[in-house]
Amino acid sequence: MATPHSQPQRRPPLLRQAIKIRRRKARDLQDPPPQTVREVDPPSHHLSPEERALLYEEALYTVLHRLGQPEPNHVSEASELLRYLQEAFQLEPEEHQQMLQNARELQKPMFFLKATVKQAKNILGKDVSGFSDPYCLLGIEQGVGTSGGSPGARRRQKAVVRDTIPEEQTHRTQVINQTLNPVWEETFILEFKDIANASFRLDMWDLDTVESVRQKLGELTDLHGLRRIIKEVRKDKGQDDFLGNVVLRLQHLRSREDQWYPLEPCTETYPDRGQCHLQFQFIHKRRATRASRSQPSYTVHLRLLQQLVSHEVIQHQAGSTSWDGSLSPQAATILFLHATQKDLSDFHQSMAQWLAYSRLYQSLEFPSSCLLHPITSIEYQWIQGRLKEEQLEELATSFSSLLAYGLSLIRRFRSVFPLSVADSPARLQSLLRVLVQMCKMKAFGELCSDSAPLPNLVTETLRTGTVEWFHLKQQHHQPMVQGLLEAGKALLSLVQDITGDLHQCQRTWHKIFHNTLKIDLFSMAFLELQWLVAKRVQEHTAAVGSLVSPEMGESLFQLYISLKEFCRLGPGPTKREGVLALDGFHRWFQPAIPSWLQKTYNVALARVQRAVHMDKLVPLGELTKHSTSAVDLSTCFAQISHTAQQLDWPDPEEAFMITVKFVEDTCRLALVYCSLIKARARELSAGQKDQGQAANMLCVVVNDMEQLRLVIGKLPTQLAWEALERQVGAVLEQGQLQHTLHAQLQGALAGLGHEIRTGVQTLAKQLEVGIAKHIQKLLSVKESVLPEDAILPLMKFLEVELCYMNTNLVQENFSSLLTLLWTHTLTVLAEAAASQRSSPLASKRLQIALQNLEVCFHAEGCGLPPMALHTDTFQALQRDLELQAASSRRLIQIYFCRRLEQQAEATSEELGVITVKASYRASEQKLRIELLSASSLLPLDSNGSSDPFVQLTLEPRQAFPELAPRETQKHKKDLHPLFDETFEFLVPVEPCREDGACVLLTVLDHDTLGADDLEGEAFLPLCSVPGLPGEKDPGEVPQTRLPLTYPAPNGDPILQLLESRKGDREAQAFVKTRRQRAKQAAQHALKPGR
Repeated sequence: MATPHSQPQRRPPLLRQAIKIRRRKARDLQDPPPQTVREVDPPSHHLSPEERALLYEEALYTVLHRLGQPEPNHVSEASELLRYLQEAFQLEPEEHQQMLQNARELQKPMFFLKATVKQAKNILGKDVSGFSDPYCLLGIEQGVGTSGGSPGARRRQKAVVRDTIPEEQTHRTQVINQTLNPVWEETFILEFKDIANASFRLDMWDLDTVESVRQKLGELTDLHGLRRIIKEVRKDKGQDDFLGNVVLRLQHLRSREDQWYPLEPCTETYPDRGQCHLQFQFIHKRRATRASRSQPSYTVHLRLLQQLVSHEVIQHQAGSTSWDGSLSPQAATILFLHATQKDLSDFHQSMAQWLAYSRLYQSLEFPSSCLLHPITSIEYQWIQGRLKEEQLEELATSFSSLLAYGLSLIRRFRSVFPLSVADSPARLQSLLRVLVQMCKMKAFGELCSDSAPLPNLVTETLRTGTVEWFHLKQQHHQPMVQGLLEAGKALLSLVQDITGDLHQCQRTWHKIFHNTLKIDLFSMAFLELQWLVAKRVQEHTAAVGSLVSPEMGESLFQLYISLKEFCRLGPGPTKREGVLALDGFHRWFQPAIPSWLQKTYNVALARVQRAVHMDKLVPLGELTKHSTSAVDLSTCFAQISHTAQQLDWPDPEEAFMITVKFVEDTCRLALVYCSLIKARARELSAGQKDQGQAANMLCVVVNDMEQLRLVIGKLPTQLAWEALERQVGAVLEQGQLQHTLHAQLQGALAGLGHEIRTGVQTLAKQLEVGIAKHIQKLLSVKESVLPEDAILPLMKFLEVELCYMNTNLVQENFSSLLTLLWTHTLTVLAEAAASQRSSPLASKRLQIALQNLEVCFHAEGCGLPPMALHTDTFQALQRDLELQAASSRRLIQIYFCRRLEQQAEATSEELGVITVKASYRASEQKLRIELLSASSLLPLDSNGSSDPFVQLTLEPRQAFPELAPRETQKHKKDLHPLFDETFEFLVPVEPCREDGACVLLTVLDHDTLGADDLEGEAFLPLCSVPGLPGEKDPGEVPQTRLPLTYPAPNGDPILQLLESRKGDREAQAFVKTRRQRAKQAAQHALKPGR
């Protein structure tokens, strides 16, 4: 069944044209651009007065004939837009009013609504299959009054378009078969007269064709489809089904709209009929302005854009701010209205924006990032065929012009983007991004196909710019007065500036170029600059020659240091490609080395002399005990080391000789300082009555020397001897560096050590006299004074003096002083102890003095360590005083303790051996001794035998005064007597447990006519007798085998000490007994070989 619209009939021309438009897909509708002459250079953004007037008329006309509601961020008031235009075109009020009046008098344009039916979704399914075959009828209803209101307020009706809009003004879309989500993408141009009385109407229909019932039953899928068939039977044949409509008042639309609109029903049945996606744009035709009649819309819009953007940039510059690419609301509104009214496509708007911005960027200062948006838009929408030949040439010219301008900025990037301005790196990076994006465009590739790759262009530009920058810097540093010295200073400044520039390249610029274009700016700049620098430096050093004055030497040294810093920035030997011009540049400075070394020494010597002369020999502080000259000397040596590090001569042999010279000069300065500081101390001490002040100065001098020794000891590290040894290892003989440098250093350290020891010894001698005097007074104190009180003067003296020395000396020198004083004090104490051997009281005082002195010199770990205190002299003196201070009884105890130790260590049985059993019963307080036998005794009689017997004595006698000695029976002519006798001693436990308590077993040879001879003696310690440690029952008592021994033939020290106590009878009696035994032993000494 055919619809009314499908009947063949002759349509008016306007309707046929509309049908043609709606039959094709949406495309740009615009005026064709006029033919223009190709321009090589981009035109200026400044307009002639006539062009300015035409453009101003166009802008006024656009504002006056504005259509639609304003955009959310646009300006709604026409007066505000007119004021902005007056400011942007810089017109006087009279001229503005005149042109405004002229624009109002111009004929109005023709108004059109450009409507695009995009698609629909979720529409009703009217066919038996559940789908529809939708198409749309649309048009403009004229003469609608204000009472019409919104579509919902009007009576619902089906044939909105058919009934209200003439057929020749009605437009129809294509039919989309069998769908609920049709897509049309069709555009229609709809004319209207008055926007206030016009409405847009759209009806959506389902196309029905004539089909048999059998065909429809074949498409039946559900009950709903059956109902549709019954309804179709009752309906007229070929009648389309209504799907919904959209009714919009034009005055409620914006200049551009893009929305989904609900399809309104005609009844309450099926209220939700889906949505339709529509786009609207109000456009003008036949504008009356001269610009619109004589120029293409695109060209007019481009010039208007240039004018307004230029005004925006200038306004920001006047306010000392940078334009960020954002247009003011007034400018954005005017440009939007003009592009909309002229129906400019997005692509042509982006192209106009690109041309305007790219031209203005070359004359006005604003961020290059503003060019990225039009680049992206052009790239996204690029179709070469939509532009005329003249427009293609204009676009190609803009590309070439911006590329040339950008390369000119890159060539001068050091001055155009100075780092003194914070945003310079960001601006340069933005420019590079714009150029990269531009050169990646399809448009650029097609229009500028003969252009070289951007990295190659930028690399060559940077190389050229670097050379130009070098020559500008060279001219800038050209000296006013001609001369080698002035030329050297100028060359030094030039090298320093170049090094600074390379540092900037390395830190900032290199990253930007490498990240954007993969260009190694730093390497390229270094290679270019090093050739230029090498040529100038070589010419200068050749002009100087071999005769170098001190002033010229200083200039050359600074130049040499700057060149080293410059070369350190370059690539290493393994990363180079070829030889650099600056390789081996140090040879150009070889004649200046003697001047540099002499200058370094002279400056250091003068500084040392000045420092000593200004020194008052006062410690710098409580923790810093050296004076100002030591600090200055440390700084002076550090400067020498720094000079050596700066020099860092590459040639191994010459580097070794330079280091030898530095070490020699440093050691010489150290010895000179020692002489100067001692002379300064004598100078300040002359006429001083206060000896304490002189001692203070001597302490400071010693501390200064110690500080100097520490500084000198760091020379191997400061001068990097290990690195030097590795460097010269293949050149010098093995050990030559060790013998030369270390010999110099050790000689200087030895000299300093001698000076320090001499100073410390001088201080020690002042204290040694006082120590000896107080020790002598200690011995002469009355016997009634306790030893602890007698030593107080000595300890107070040491406390005051050592505290003073500790305050004024550094730790190393204080320790040396303590060592000297300790050695001297031990010597004095040993002499005093030797003179007081017979006086236990004096020895006791000396013993307590030694103990307190040990504590004093150790000072809780702050003084001498125990190893330094406990010398052999100290230990011998400690033993002697312990004996000398002991009582006679105590000495006797010690004597027997030692004899018991000797007995325990005795293993030889050459004198014979005696066997006993000993036990103690605590309940009875009885000591039981069973003397079993003796064997291997010496034959003391002339008949080759002996008559042995044993004498038993409990020793020491003062511990057992009531127990008399016991004897065994005498055995005739028997060297192996079997005694088998038992002796019991009634004795309490306590004496048996004292030190030295023992049973003395003396084996004698009985002589009838003379005194008995001594066979030997043995000592049985009572502390080891079973039962004495506290056992109730000793049980089985073991036998004890005791080798016989003789007393010491040379005299025992304890006996000698007891013998010296002439007034002590007990001591004398004990000594007499032991002497007799020793005499007997000497008479029967062992024969050789026995």
